[in-house]
Amino acid sequence: MEGAWCSGMKTLRSREFAVFALLVVFVALTWLKQPRMLEPTSINSILLALPILLVVALGELLVLLTRGIDVSVGSMLGLTGMIVGLTFRDHPGIGVAAGAGLALLIGSLLGLVNGLLVALARVPPIIATLGALTAYRGLCYIVSGAKQIDSYNLPDALTRWSLEGPLRIGNVNIPWTLAMAAGIALLAWLFLSRTRPGRYLYAIGGHEDAARLSGINVTRMKIAAYTAAGGLSGFGALLYASRYGFVNPATAGRGFELDVIAAVVIGGASILGGSGTALGVFLGCLLLCTVNVALSVMGIDATWQLAAFGTIILVALIADSAVRNRREAKA
Repeated sequence: MEGAWCSGMKTLRSREFAVFALLVVFVALTWLKQPRMLEPTSINSILLALPILLVVALGELLVLLTRGIDVSVGSMLGLTGMIVGLTFRDHPGIGVAAGAGLALLIGSLLGLVNGLLVALARVPPIIATLGALTAYRGLCYIVSGAKQIDSYNLPDALTRWSLEGPLRIGNVNIPWTLAMAAGIALLAWLFLSRTRPGRYLYAIGGHEDAARLSGINVTRMKIAAYTAAGGLSGFGALLYASRYGFVNPATAGRGFELDVIAAVVIGGASILGGSGTALGVFLGCLLLCTVNVALSVMGIDATWQLAAFGTIILVALIADSAVRNRREAKA
């Protein structure tokens, strides 16, 4: 098991380097076409978009490692953001720290439901989370009365998470949201690479029956993975509210699962489970956020983003298949 895990890490490191190289080439080509790509305004846009995607994608990685998938992360973000936003509106005295705790709790409970459906009820992950996607979005409309939470309903301290930060380089601001997301990414990296439960996730995705025979509580680990994904989606809702200043039941997190899954797969995680790293997810998120901003800078219509992400996912899946086929041929 350890040997297979180490071998997978070597492969991922090479893929992470490939994603980094692709990012550098893409930025260089875009800059040659449109110099505004490297202006502070563009860089700040990337740094504001990155935290939300990164936090939710790290949760998705935990699920994919177990050979599962969660397509309800966008709806969990929307529902959690709406409930927390309503709490801020109706109880103006509540602090941001309490709001963050509430967001983590609600998201974790929603993720727990997904985990129980998959691990205990044995519902296929795509079916369980697709149903959850619809149910959570419907609840989002119900609890909100189809009305959005506006900026004046949110604490100023929450908005400042995106406006201020621990570091400023010239006109480029490193927001607190990015600092928080980086801290979560570091914890995820330590968990997956330095702890036994982290290695259990790789083992489950690599060969579930073998993992179970080796004494790993597969059911418990799967439930934990989906619960963590929900919790991180919940925290992502708080980052979303900080960045945009409002939460709309129709748009908050809608379609976000596509971006999340694309980022994780591009970063080297396999949809067949057992491979993926926090560093790879970070690079995948950074690439997608850069592509998003580049399309805007170059004046390309936003509707092309879906086509771009779909193409990137297909390329990543083809690359993943090629790597696995080559590995199996050598074995």
